[in-house]
Amino acid sequence: QLVESGGGSVQTGGSLKLSCSSSEYTSRSNCMGWFRQAPGKEREGVATIYTGDSTPYYGDSVKGRFTISQDYVKKTVYLQMSSLKPEDTAMYYCAAGRAEGRWCPVEATFSDLFPYRGQGTQVTVS
Repeated sequence: QLVESGGGSVQTGGSLKLSCSSSEYTSRSNCMGWFRQAPGKEREGVATIYTGDSTPYYGDSVKGRFTISQDYVKKTVYLQMSSLKPEDTAMYYCAAGRAEGRWCPVEATFSDLFPYRGQGTQVTVS
């Protein structure tokens, strides 16, 4: 079970930090990530993290602005979002899965490779 929190409304240039607590922080998953979906748009992978050593991966649209991290003891993944833009407005979903090796593909966060998903948290940038 994945539970997201931290969404809300913010002005352009502002920051938000999303959290995802997970009961899937077990041998069943070694990749955690975030994807988002805006109304009328396709889902987009945002960021992933390999839980074994905290290696992060980012989608091109968020590189340099978003940071994914984890607290392994708390079984929680975070997404620190800075320099937010109106185009970042979307429902953000946490996802968990298991990949081979240390590669957690960002574009696969909404695929069957990441079968565990939360209910989402809304982020609105105006």
